[in-house]
Amino acid sequence: MYGRTTDEQRFSPLQQINEQNIGQLGLVWSRELGTTRGLEATPLVSNGVIYTTSQWSVAYALNAKDGTVLWTFDPKVSRANVRTICCDTVNRGVALYRGKVYLGTLDGRLIALDAKSGNPVWDVVTVDQSKPYAITGAPRIVKGMVLIGNAGSEFGVRGYLSAYDGESGKLVWRTYTVPGDPAKGFESKALEDAAKTWHGPYWVAGGGGTIWDSIVYDPALDLIYAGTGNGTAIYAARAAAIIFISRPFWRFVPAPGSWSGTIR
Repeated sequence: MYGRTTDEQRFSPLQQINEQNIGQLGLVWSRELGTTRGLEATPLVSNGVIYTTSQWSVAYALNAKDGTVLWTFDPKVSRANVRTICCDTVNRGVALYRGKVYLGTLDGRLIALDAKSGNPVWDVVTVDQSKPYAITGAPRIVKGMVLIGNAGSEFGVRGYLSAYDGESGKLVWRTYTVPGDPAKGFESKALEDAAKTWHGPYWVAGGGGTIWDSIVYDPALDLIYAGTGNGTAIYAARAAAIIFISRPFWRFVPAPGSWSGTIR
């Protein structure tokens, strides 16, 4: 699981490596992935296989013992997309669930792959590809659904989080993080209330607020927490928590003029 737990605490309970023997660790193997550009994926390991990604949303399965590449999947993203991608053509990883590997792509697709062969099971477009959306974040799994956000606030899009059925790829729900054009109505009361705090024709520039990664789930409260990117144009950076039934539950908005960056 990405982050090891649904709330992504990442702490490992394994005890084979400890303070007494950590000095004995050494390199066993290494594997280059055919690029000199950034690698930002968090690899997942299951049953002796490492699943990871590289540039241009290319996915890999490797033997954890010796680094042998078991399969590679290239979604064939058009290189022209680089014009509307903020921060290099990176990918932050995959999700695993019931024999499938889930991959988000730079051209806004969500793809399910067979974990053993790497062959596509289903492939859906999650964005309006006529607009400068992208996906660089890793999908997350919640209650049999695959959650995926998107990026593109810098280029004038409207952010949202989508949930797809893990087996069929069918869209289950979608929640927007910022209000849209008031003339078209609001998807929820929360967005209607949020629109009252925005000024001018904000919808023309999309509004931003894309959920480009950070998505966690609290099973005790049945809540999804999702951080968002910057607003489009003059609008402040925002962060939101989204309840599992797909409507905004609460949100935190930084003070006007504040800015955020990637925290590592």
